[in-house]
Amino acid sequence: MAGTLLLSLPVATEEPGRASVLDALFTATSAVCVTGLTTVDTGGHWSTFGELVILALIQIGGLGIMTLATLVALIVVGRVGLRSRLVAQAETRAARAPDVRTTMRNVVLFSLAFESIAAVLLSIRFATAGGLPASTAAYHGVFHAVSAFNNAGFGLYPDNMVRYSGDVWVCSVLSAAVIAGGLGFPVVFELARRWRRPRSWSILTRVTLWTTAALLVVGAVACTTAEWSNPDTLGPLGVPQKLLAGSFTGVMPRTAGFNTLDVSAMTSETWLVTDILMFIGGGSAGTAGGIKVTTFALLGVMIWAEVRGNPAVEVGLRRVPASTQRQALSVALLGIGLVLTGTMAILAVSPYDLERVLFEATSAFATVGLTTGITAALPASAQLILIALMFAGRVGPLTVFSALAARERDRLTELPEENIPVG
Repeated sequence: MAGTLLLSLPVATEEPGRASVLDALFTATSAVCVTGLTTVDTGGHWSTFGELVILALIQIGGLGIMTLATLVALIVVGRVGLRSRLVAQAETRAARAPDVRTTMRNVVLFSLAFESIAAVLLSIRFATAGGLPASTAAYHGVFHAVSAFNNAGFGLYPDNMVRYSGDVWVCSVLSAAVIAGGLGFPVVFELARRWRRPRSWSILTRVTLWTTAALLVVGAVACTTAEWSNPDTLGPLGVPQKLLAGSFTGVMPRTAGFNTLDVSAMTSETWLVTDILMFIGGGSAGTAGGIKVTTFALLGVMIWAEVRGNPAVEVGLRRVPASTQRQALSVALLGIGLVLTGTMAILAVSPYDLERVLFEATSAFATVGLTTGITAALPASAQLILIALMFAGRVGPLTVFSALAARERDRLTELPEENIPVG
């Protein structure tokens, strides 16, 4: 709401007058939920003040509302109570409650350090290859670095990053920032401490890295193959540019939202692959959205254990608790339910086909920001649905239901057991 009010001010837009309340609300939600969907051209519609508001909302959303609240408490009172520590622990997946203070500091330092490095590299390239003045190049570098690391996907150019589809420098920096932000802070911190001792890595780090690597390869290969001969995307490009743009297209569904190809001109196969990758998302306790790669991997392990008839679900010589398995199922099913409900609601109020609407709804829920180009043309009711999906996707379906169950009490009795046929 604060972002909406600031973006509704006359000073926030380039043209005289104010932005509509809906455009301001949509942009503010998209920014703080680090999504990237927009109803107006970010660089053309908003003034420098408006862009700085968006940048601040992206940073706040990326660090996490609970993380920011903990930092404010540290600054104001110099200490954090047990309740606040436990809340922040849940947000950042810290190993123990006493570690939260250190974790908060490390999260901020790592975020600012990586964003600064990416900003410097992008600024240099924008100034040399893009021909921008030094000050403008620096501003664009900072904006896109923060947007990339926080997996937001907001760009200052009308074509997003299409003009840099053949630029290895820009594409590599943006991809690296997206992957680093999407791995999750616990994984990044463990890699920093134990990168020379892979055998000592936790199950979280192993599962996240292996699943992320597999999805990146599958996404890059699938998107490149599907678009190779498409005259509206990869078709006119040379082989090196095709490989670069195809790989970039496979990375961005990690919930980043940048694009170097015209998404609206892609094939149905690419849209479907992108839907799947967007829904899965990135790592836990990072800047990415989706149901998370750990949830996806755990569901796969659960199915494999059931097929083999194993009584326990095991990953890397460790047994996965039944409560964690239930959480994975809940997150996945709630995510599917939200996407399908949002898709049906948008179909009911808009003239677009299922493919485009499903893509839009998935992108909103997974806080990705990729679009087939229909966001701005959707009726106000459909845009409000997307706002709700972005918010729900950022907050997390399980978080909402956990809050509702906060007063749950242990049962002193159990009902008799009876099997129900499945399948």
